[in-house]
Amino acid sequence: MRKVILFMHVSLDGFVAGLNGEMDWINTSDELFNFVGQRINQTDTALYGRVTYQMMEGYWPTAAERPGASKHDLEHSRWYKSVAKVVLSKTLAAENLSNTRVVSGNLASAIHELKQQAGSEILMFGSPLAAHALMAENLIDGYWLFVNPVVLGEGIPLFKGLKEKSVLRLVSSQVFESGVVSLDYVSEGEERLQNP
Repeated sequence: MRKVILFMHVSLDGFVAGLNGEMDWINTSDELFNFVGQRINQTDTALYGRVTYQMMEGYWPTAAERPGASKHDLEHSRWYKSVAKVVLSKTLAAENLSNTRVVSGNLASAIHELKQQAGSEILMFGSPLAAHALMAENLIDGYWLFVNPVVLGEGIPLFKGLKEKSVLRLVSSQVFESGVVSLDYVSEGEERLQNP
């Protein structure tokens, strides 16, 4: 069965965005982009909430065509256009969307069905409100977190709506020159199911 892995930048005090959705505190670098690119290039399905999806759609389909496009822009634009996209939204119209499926109801059923399909892991990018909805249904199997060396004090929390304790196992970690730390966790429950 495929896993849903949440890919998220987070502050040292556990926030994924400021109170108004600000993300200007996120550290990025070529080193980080190259690291992330190695993994996402092996991923064939991206999961988004509506707001994040519309932000991505506003940039990535044409990012490679812009003057002075960076290596990251070229590579990620190519990947974005080819990957299957699933959007969690009750308001987004499904027609005329390229390689994109909209899930507007029966969240648990739709995600379970998606996990049963052939393919690689399903990476959920950002989308804190959609992530909270999945957490409430215990539908996230792992967390790929990029902890930024900043304390926000307040904002949108990473974890919200959990109904029970979730025990995670650290799979790998990576420290970047910027001070960002990548932490890759999987659910211990998932691990036990795979290795009884």
